Amino acid sequence: MTKAEPRTLFDKIWQNHVVASQADGQQLLFIDRHLVHEGSFHGFNKLKEKQAKVSRPDLTFGMVDHYAPTRTRDLNHTDPAIAGMITQLEANCLANDVRIYGLNDPRQGIVHVVGPEQGITLPGATIVCGDSHTSTHGAFGAIAFGIGASEVAHVLMTQTLWQKRPKTMRVRFDGRLGLGISAKDMALAMIATIGADGAQGHAIEYAGEAVRALSMEGRLTLCNLSIESGARCGLVAPDMTTVDFLRSRPLAPQGQIFDEAIEAWLSLDSDGDAEFAREITIDCRDIAPIVTWGISPEDALPISGIVPVPDAIHDESRSAHIREAIDYMGLRAGQPLSEIAIDRVFIGSCTNSRIEDLRAAAAVLSGRKAAVPGLVSPGSSVVKQRAEQEGLDRIFIDAGLEWVDSGCSMCVGMNGDLVAPGERCASTTNRNFKGRQGPKARTHLMSPAMVAAAAVTGRLTDVRDLMGGRA
Repeated sequence: MTKAEPRTLFDKIWQNHVVASQADGQQLLFIDRHLVHEGSFHGFNKLKEKQAKVSRPDLTFGMVDHYAPTRTRDLNHTDPAIAGMITQLEANCLANDVRIYGLNDPRQGIVHVVGPEQGITLPGATIVCGDSHTSTHGAFGAIAFGIGASEVAHVLMTQTLWQKRPKTMRVRFDGRLGLGISAKDMALAMIATIGADGAQGHAIEYAGEAVRALSMEGRLTLCNLSIESGARCGLVAPDMTTVDFLRSRPLAPQGQIFDEAIEAWLSLDSDGDAEFAREITIDCRDIAPIVTWGISPEDALPISGIVPVPDAIHDESRSAHIREAIDYMGLRAGQPLSEIAIDRVFIGSCTNSRIEDLRAAAAVLSGRKAAVPGLVSPGSSVVKQRAEQEGLDRIFIDAGLEWVDSGCSMCVGMNGDLVAPGERCASTTNRNFKGRQGPKARTHLMSPAMVAAAAVTGRLTDVRDLMGGRA
């Protein structure tokens, strides 16, 4: 009997889901969870054209998030186009017996917040959604990735998907995080190190002492940003932190079945001698609070840094990118990042809108006033309710920020929450592309605590300067 070849966590999950293989390397995967939202209407339209129904409605979950209005839940007082997108999703789910967390459901929220919160996301699963930040769910030790419109239709009709297996890559974070440093800083540091396409064609497994020390909320943030490095997905091996989070979640296994599942989940780990196509180690002692200055998540630097000087960059392509970014962002080469004034702040999105994120921002804002306006949108109605029970809403409101309902909100602006043209926003979101938060809007990405610090001072600020002994 020959010894089994060592396998990575990714390989184990992938191989457990292969239904068929083709000579060109494509493999048909069974999909355990399919998450749909308002943008999935193309897939449902394909079903109608073929007079077909959703193959596995029990494994399909609808979420109203991208177009969810955050200042009213009455669609009669909402833009008709936005209301139409929401009612269309609700009708498609109803016609196909698909469970939906609709606009007025007390569990409604951003798909990548609700999935883990409700116990839909489980270790060892394959999870897809027509949204690039589906990589978030990999925090539970799952293979989760975004898919296109035609792929959404294929999964709706067959509960399977043809894919080519990506290469594997391990990113190890050694050491412990310093005061005021979060998973958002870890992710931005990695992207700045390897570039926006540095992990292209790979599945990233995050490992190391700092990753193990993260809460599930932190791991979700880390995996969420995997796509911004070009990765297909990101994963963290399950451990007791994972198990404790899932215990008693509404749709997670219960009782004896849960106890039996624990053993299976904890066995999901890369073999000690498993080989990765690429390995990177980042020393957490080198990570400071990070902000982006340009038009890509890789345009990220410690808050103590300066806007790059394009003439000092020998790489012509990179130098041209820096010039373009400086022009769009209205900055000057060599300008200290801590001198960049902002016009508003946003706390929310599938990256940083969970209860831990809101607590971190509130800890900085407590007893202080914001120098600029801002919006705080919790990741789900459940998070909103919990934040209000803890009094976090009062901290935000007393500081002068607007406390609204849950949804994707100002991350992508589909619901009407926008940054005005030319305005500069300190944001907890995941992308700082041109126009991402609105036409000609300028976005600086950072952690919730860093956004809170910027709100207080009216400029990009090292949150550690404001902590003064605060936890």
